[in-house]
Amino acid sequence: MKQSMHPGSEQPAEKLCLDQFLKINGAVGTGGQAKLLIQSGAVIVNGQVETRRRRQLAVGDVVVAEGQTLRVKNLAGEVVSG
Repeated sequence: MKQSMHPGSEQPAEKLCLDQFLKINGAVGTGGQAKLLIQSGAVIVNGQVETRRRRQLAVGDVVVAEGQTLRVKNLAGEVVSG
């Protein structure tokens, strides 16, 4: 079974944090923007407002931010399309 990798990394992805996920998928441009967006209460994970930027995501989680709805496909941060 092939393990997921963080983009640009040689190490297998063991966890995916909310701030990383938002950056990987272009909802924000920088980690600082992710921090501000999350801490302002403008990000929803699985129907609940999430203010912890290091919140660990799991496959199947649904994240809503900046008008985008994204479903976690794997721990590399890919999303399920459609």
